[in-house]
Amino acid sequence: MNDLEYFLLILTRVSCFIFAAPFFSLNNTPRHVRVVLAVFTSLLLYQTLTPADAVEYSTVFGYSTIVLKEAVTGLLVGLGTSMCSAIVNFAGHIADMETGLSMVTLMDPATRESTSITGVFYQYVVMLMLIASGMYRYLFGALADTFVLVPVNGAIFQMDSLLVSVVKFLGDYIVIGFRICLPVFCVILLLNAILGVLAKVSPQMNMFAVGIQLKILVGLSVLLLSASMLPDAANFIFMQMKEIITAIVGGMM
Repeated sequence: MNDLEYFLLILTRVSCFIFAAPFFSLNNTPRHVRVVLAVFTSLLLYQTLTPADAVEYSTVFGYSTIVLKEAVTGLLVGLGTSMCSAIVNFAGHIADMETGLSMVTLMDPATRESTSITGVFYQYVVMLMLIASGMYRYLFGALADTFVLVPVNGAIFQMDSLLVSVVKFLGDYIVIGFRICLPVFCVILLLNAILGVLAKVSPQMNMFAVGIQLKILVGLSVLLLSASMLPDAANFIFMQMKEIITAIVGGMM
């Protein structure tokens, strides 16, 4: 019974992580696949880890408290990595606001949320690059390391440290998002200045009708030309994932 209880605690943290981490938490990933992956990963970790004697409780409420603590631990680590993958959606929204495509929204089949065209483009390209670079191996490796740094029933939530980590991440979130959409932002800003000069030189020209077409054409051209910069953006996001996971785990030790 002690071994079963210890395995269930491992399964709780692993399943919460998988249902919150990027790529695994997508709605187009079948739920039974996520359940099997969580159980299989928990079995491997259970064979590796040594059951701790610190899992002590006297009532059902005490065991439920331990289960809740493990669930929060897995969710925090998974949500930290999931927030990093949302940077590209932020960059896509800014790019669409500049090019005039912000009114065109579509339903993302992965998240079942309304998103912009450029955001979907950035999201899928960066996600494919992260998968090709071995992001999933790092996520599972980081999950296994959490059981060494934060053993079962050993999480101590330091709210001050976690708050500082989240605030620092939000600052990096905005900086990285603007770096991704910076080419589109700069070119559209220059185009607005040119249209402003033309509006003064040729008042009879309808700059509103001309500007909408030029912004879309120039914006799509810049997106095509700046596609070679997306591997660097994926590297920024990957490094940010490592930093936020380290910071969150450090706030629970």
